[in-house]
Amino acid sequence: MNGQRRYDYNGKIHVKDFFKRNHRLISIRVLLSHQLLPVEYKNMHISEGVLSTPILIGGGVLTVLGLSIGLKKIDYDRVMEVSILASTFFVASLIHVPLGPGSVHLILNGLLGMVLGWASFPAIFIALLLQAFFFQYGGLVVLGVNTFNMAAPAVLCFYLFGPLVSPLVKDPQRRALAGFAGGFFSVFFSGILMSSALALSDSGFFSIAQMVVAAHLPVMIIEGFITMFTVSFLAKIKPEILQSYRSVDKLVQI
Repeated sequence: MNGQRRYDYNGKIHVKDFFKRNHRLISIRVLLSHQLLPVEYKNMHISEGVLSTPILIGGGVLTVLGLSIGLKKIDYDRVMEVSILASTFFVASLIHVPLGPGSVHLILNGLLGMVLGWASFPAIFIALLLQAFFFQYGGLVVLGVNTFNMAAPAVLCFYLFGPLVSPLVKDPQRRALAGFAGGFFSVFFSGILMSSALALSDSGFFSIAQMVVAAHLPVMIIEGFITMFTVSFLAKIKPEILQSYRSVDKLVQI
């Protein structure tokens, strides 16, 4: 085995063996400079050749389930809104913010979740599929896991915070706080799912997953503010977009 191949993270066995032997001794700067991270540091996508087969299958099955529910719940009179937000998700991941020796990017899955609900699954799936084809972010093999990691928190935030950003909410401050929480926790939950997928595939990746989640803490805060301002703006100019799935509005009427 030559030295160059040892630093190629596309080789699953070589990387796992390397991390098991050395992950406690390597600094974050060395890891980034040699591109050893199993998660692409610029976009929070898990790379191909890293996850175990059961995790890949499980993520694929859960994503197919989410897609089937999402497609059934889409209001086809509002497909344009789904397309616009899918495009927003796609473009947001191309805006990289320098952070230390690497960079991070916006995700906006919280905003998608609170506006689209279960339709976030097909919207995020299409965006990630195009990213895999055009920019080699993630990959087709891990598309199911990456989709679930970002779409599931979006749906969770839809149920947790969606009723609180509804036009039925009369208190704008409460709506703003709910918007911030939705943006913040959607990225946080995505990080937790990503860390779990890595840790369950190989315990040697656990510390690396923690490092990447910590690096996205500024993104959680930024997305919280972006989602807060966006939700407050939409509530003023086009409140109907915040009640795409009116069944949730029945949960609360403040």
